[in-house]
Amino acid sequence: MTNHLLLEQLDALIAEETNPIANMANTAALLYHSLPALNWAGFYLYVENTDELVLGPFQGNVACVRIKAGQGVCGSALAAAKTIRVADVTAFPGHIACDAASWAEIVIPLKKGTRIIGVLDIDSPQKERFSQADTVLLEKIARLLTRRSNWSEGLYISA
Repeated sequence: MTNHLLLEQLDALIAEETNPIANMANTAALLYHSLPALNWAGFYLYVENTDELVLGPFQGNVACVRIKAGQGVCGSALAAAKTIRVADVTAFPGHIACDAASWAEIVIPLKKGTRIIGVLDIDSPQKERFSQADTVLLEKIARLLTRRSNWSEGLYISA
């Protein structure tokens, strides 16, 4: 599937739905089943009062439930408020190995205005899996998801 078709399919999936949990679930499933060489695709949501990410909807193996800001690739992307693409996770300082089969990772912050509400996390069992084109695509997907979802609807995250 081309990147353009993937974006169109996601747009159609979430066009009539504003619930962020439903939209994240469908986004994770679409990515996991459409992009090659993935072993995890999903979301972590930011809990401001504990300054950590908590596991959200995903596809793949079991995952770490909570990640502190600044820890691992997800926590580092949260703290830096920018996308982090890692070719070999064993070379990333402080990498959290939720799945020992993962070798490459890309994490995209979900931003609503200036506020970060979570991250999109994609893992691969293949080193150097993610390209600049993947970065551009996944950042577009993150923007579409955050724009279409009502982040105060049906979303309850507590410490």
